[in-house]
Parts: sequence; C-alpha cells; structure tokens
Amino acid sequence: MTTGRSEARSLCHEVIELPLSLADVRNNKSLSYLIERANDYLSTLGYTEHGIRHVTYVSQTTGRILRELGYDQRYVELGEIAGYLHDVGNMHNRKFHGPQGASLVYTELRRMDVPLEEICEITMAIANHEEEIGIAATPLTAALIIADKSDAHRTRVRQKRPGRDIHDRVNLAITDSKVEVDPVARAITLDIEFDSSMCQIMDYFEIYLKRMEMCKEAASRLGCRFRLVINGLELLGRVSEEQETPEETGLALLKTS
Repeated sequence: MTTGRSEARSLCHEVIELPLSLADVRNNKSLSYLIERANDYLSTLGYTEHGIRHVTYVSQTTGRILRELGYDQRYVELGEIAGYLHDVGNMHNRKFHGPQGASLVYTELRRMDVPLEEICEITMAIANHEEEIGIAATPLTAALIIADKSDAHRTRVRQKRPGRDIHDRVNLAITDSKVEVDPVARAITLDIEFDSSMCQIMDYFEIYLKRMEMCKEAASRLGCRFRLVINGLELLGRVSEEQETPEETGLALLKTS
C-alpha cells in the first residue's frame, strides 16, 4: 500500500515535503511489523498486551491530552505518532526499549524524509517514556508518559496465559479507566473503577506506584496537577500546603486497609 507521500513523489518525480501523518505511520509496513514483533516478544515474556490495541489507545490519549490543553494541531499529531510508535523497541529487549525504539523510529522516519526537528520531537518522547530512565523533558513527552501509564485495564490480559500473576490480577480488576483533562483547573485525572473482589487496591500500588509518580511529574511539566481517583476516592492529587507523594499515599492506604 502506498502513502500519500510516496504517491506525490511518483507523480512529481521529486521529494515533496508533505507533513507526516498518523495515517502514513499506520500504513507503513515496516513500522507495523515492528509493533507486531514487539508484542510477540512481550507475550513470550508473559507481559500484558502491547499490540495495536495498546498503541492505538496511547496514540489517541496522547493527542487528546495535548489538544485539550491547547497545543496546535501539528504538535498534537506528532504526539499521536509518538504514541503509536512508542513501544517498538520491545522487539529487541524490554530493558531500555525506549531508547532502542527511538533509534528504530529515527532510522525509518529519516528514510521517509520527515523533517529532522519533527523526528527529534517524536523520538525524544519515545526514548523517555520508561519510568526507570525517562524524563518529561517536553510537553509531548509528558503527554505520552501519562497516556502510556494510564493504560491499565482487563482487556490487556492475555487470555491464553497459564496462571495469573499480580499484573494480570490487577488489570483484570480494573473494569474501567479513563483520563480526564480539565484545562481550566489545570488538572489531569486518571479515574479507575476497581473490582476489589479480585485483588486489593494495594496490589495496584505495588506495581503502579512508580508509574503514578512519573505521571505526577509529567502533569507538572504540562502545568497541571495529576489526580488518581479509584472507585470515587481521590488517592493522589488533593491540593494541600504540603503535597502528598505517591509513597505517602501508599503508606496511608496500608494503615487503613
């Protein structure tokens, strides 16, 4: 399948500087194959789904966060592209898959003659979305981090896996989750519906505590505060003279559970 970019080249016999679109990326066979292989690799390791469903969610949510906070449409689309491609580095290894994915994407986008400044925006976000090494250096990166870390849901659990580890139990317990952006109050809320009959809320914090801390830092980069609401209870994000850290929230839950 040819993209509008390649069609324009064949018609005009020269490179036409058309803006890279999300459709170009989705229709690129090489990039689609990288996403497929990355998901297959993580399946072998026993991780939750990281395929088209996940990257589509992250792409859409990254774009929506930026759009609702007033960023221009081109920046929004670059965010959608970064969100769609953020996990391709997993085809090599889970560790440092952000920088590895950024290198893969850089090579392919250069081949497609995407402007270097746009490649830098996309690959910086991809390289920095891991909680172990990532930094929300740009608004695009920050939006991608929140979108990626917010995708906890029962639909990500692989049905054919033998046994259920804590990641599966937590994701199965999440019956609904959504990211809400309030540009007036400058707040980004992750609102989760959690079935505590399947596992305890503290199990969620055991695996997501560091990710929520990263979301808090990312929201700050966007000029917002980050709120975590589970079953209607605000566990992170209340405004006070001394802001709670995610660690303090976890300790408070331990004392009351």
